[in-house]
Order: sequence, then C-alpha cells, then structure tokens
Amino acid sequence: MATATYDEIADWYETEFLARQAGGDPLGIRRALTELLGAGSGVCLEVGCGTGVYAGQLRDLGWTPVGVDISAGMLRHATGRLPIARADARRLPVRDGCLPAAAAVMAHTDMPGYPAVLGEVARVLRPGGVFVHVGVHPCFCGGFADHTDRDAVVIRPGYLDSNWTRESWTDEGIRDKVGAVHRPLPELLHAFLDAGLILERFVEGGSPAPVMLAIGARRPR
Repeated sequence: MATATYDEIADWYETEFLARQAGGDPLGIRRALTELLGAGSGVCLEVGCGTGVYAGQLRDLGWTPVGVDISAGMLRHATGRLPIARADARRLPVRDGCLPAAAAVMAHTDMPGYPAVLGEVARVLRPGGVFVHVGVHPCFCGGFADHTDRDAVVIRPGYLDSNWTRESWTDEGIRDKVGAVHRPLPELLHAFLDAGLILERFVEGGSPAPVMLAIGARRPR
C-alpha cells in the first residue's frame, strides 16, 4: 500500500495539533457526534479514524469503536485506543450489511474519492444503520476562506470550484501541510443521495461563521 500523506505529519498531529484542541469542543465536533449518532450498541466503524481520538466518546455513547485508516503513521498513535485496520476507505474490509453504525470525523476533505467512500459506507451498513459525517463546513472553509480576522470570515472566489489545494490562511493547521479537497455543498449532499443514503439531520458548529457541518444519514430499511 502506498505511503499516505499523513504519515509525514502523524507525530505533529498527535502531539501538537490535537494538544491545541484538548479540553474543549470549539467546533462542536463532539456535540455533533452525540446529537446525530446518539447512544447505541454494537460496532461503530470510524472511517478515516486517524489517531483514534474520538474512540473514547464512541464508547461513552455505548458503541464499540473500530477504526479504518490508510495512514500507518496515524494508526500507530491509534493503537490502544481502538481496534484498527489499515485500508483504503474506498474498499472497506467489511462484509455487506453487517454494521449498525459508522462515522467519519473531519476526514472527508482528505479523501478525493469521498463519493466512493460513501458508497462503501452504504454497502457495509445494515438496513436502518446510521452514518454520521462530521467535517469542515464547505461554505466557510477552504482555500477561498480567510479566517485571519477571527470576527469576520472573508470569502473569496473559489467556493464553486471542486479542487485540491494547499492554499490556507494559516501555517498552523493541516491544509498547508497535506492539502485538502473541496466540494461545494450541493455536490457533497448529492454524493450521499447517490450512495443511496437518506439524509436525516444536520448540525453546524463554530463561530462567527460555522466551521463544522455534520450530517446524520441512514441506510434505507
């Protein structure tokens, strides 16, 4: 399997990037997981689990977290937090229709093939199974969005373009290091529908404009 981009920054991500977010939930990521996934039991597959930082919350909700990621470097830090498998999310090593739940947390901008990933999620969920997508808000985050002024987000041309970029307003984040793929909101939502998932609920988080968009979806019964 090819070396993943995150392998190069895995240690920085674990020891510095995540440390800056410890002790709070400024983007509402954990709140969104609680609201859209809720309490349950059985396996919840975290697609693009990274270092497994959300495994504890999934357990608190009653789920048994299992993680899949393509980056060996990130999975090295996830070891001990949840059972893991190194795999391409476009070809999940899971049989059809067997999982009650799945989640992807702040991962979709790292996946150029996200529509195919959603198709795989729909395949492995059992009828009625829930999928929670938590990601950067496509309307307010991207190479086109300047967050230098914390009280006013400047939106420049580029939102309508589906692209991969390392352009970023800051050198303290992830985008300038590994890049990110951007899809306008309708394209992202259509990918869910094309995968056969039913959209149910939505949560936004962050300020002054939303930085996070979460989507609760379900495989039809």
